[in-house]
Amino acid sequence: MRFRERPFTDWPNILTCSRFFLSAVFVFFLLQHSSASKVLALAVFLLASFTDYWDGYLARRGGRVTGFGRLMDPIADKILTLSAFLAFAFLGLIPLWMAIAVLLRDFLVTGLRLRLPPDDPAQAARKSGKQKTVLQMALIFVALLFLAARDYGLCGEVLEAKLLVFIRYLMLFTVLVTWWSGARYLWANKKHLGIR
Repeated sequence: MRFRERPFTDWPNILTCSRFFLSAVFVFFLLQHSSASKVLALAVFLLASFTDYWDGYLARRGGRVTGFGRLMDPIADKILTLSAFLAFAFLGLIPLWMAIAVLLRDFLVTGLRLRLPPDDPAQAARKSGKQKTVLQMALIFVALLFLAARDYGLCGEVLEAKLLVFIRYLMLFTVLVTWWSGARYLWANKKHLGIR
């Protein structure tokens, strides 16, 4: 019997779609002016990251990898990470141009994915893309820990300044890796862009 896709009733796809909702909740808490809200933002982010692992695990284990899931999973990841970067820029944690650089890269890659059929092999995330996502998630986790520690007064002025510089250099490295993975994806699928 052939497996029929049911995007909104399969658990892997439900978990994927839940990240859109969790992204909004995450940003809401992150932008609140209280120490507890930063901890709640961190908790929601960890929950969203957990769904990112489990949707893929359940899909592969149950043989329920769908075109919908292959398309929407990376988009859900992008919504979560971009929401965080734009919020960090708003809070002055990172320069705005870094968040915009990641946004532009993801716009290009997602634009190409939307032009492809849902079951096209190019929809699947490449290894470099997964590594980029892990790096972005790690940076966001570190930044959230910093914000929570700062709001609770656990950082002195000197340590706070050093951690802020560290986070910005880590973000710069993340931007470079993000663009590198995007360039590799676009080059590997250049035929879909009309490039021979």
